[in-house]
Amino acid sequence: MAIRIKSQWFQTEAPKTAQQTASAMAFITWRVTQNMLKQMREAKFDIDVGPQYFAFMREVLVFLVQVEDRMAYERMSSELRIEFTTALVRRVAEILEESEVEWLPPPAPGEESRRDQFIDLCNEQADAYADFSHGPEGPDFGFVRYLGHRIETLMPAKDQRWVIDQIMAIEAPEALQMVQRGMEGVFSIEPRPVRRSSMSGE
Repeated sequence: MAIRIKSQWFQTEAPKTAQQTASAMAFITWRVTQNMLKQMREAKFDIDVGPQYFAFMREVLVFLVQVEDRMAYERMSSELRIEFTTALVRRVAEILEESEVEWLPPPAPGEESRRDQFIDLCNEQADAYADFSHGPEGPDFGFVRYLGHRIETLMPAKDQRWVIDQIMAIEAPEALQMVQRGMEGVFSIEPRPVRRSSMSGE
């Protein structure tokens, strides 16, 4: 089931900055990823809270960040796109780290912070995702299948046979639709309509 995403600004007297847009999209990306994980577990895929749970989250977050970077390419200058994607990755890393510290042990002495580990993963996977295309219809087959293969390695043997089909046929398309709506909303200069207050006594 798709979650409801609030993505329109209440006031839009001027275009939002790349940082403001990135912050809004980071929250949407986090919500969409949580929803995908929840649906996978409801579909009886074993994803235990702990290292596997957050490894799944990281892979989906990286995938969606890459998609959003391609969408930004269609809407922004090169300079603003870099500013947007950099801010997006940093904010997603912060949100992820805030959740991970509640469930995972701290990094070993000498290890990078979990925030920096996620940023490193984004940079590494950007090179891999660069081999795939993204057009008006969204990411191509290989783009989404690559996510499926990344998730496959995280799953127990009993789930590996089915997980790529689940990701490609159900989870990724739904997540991409929500992200697309989110991007359209946060980049829109149309103000969000104000709800009328209810009236009584008439």
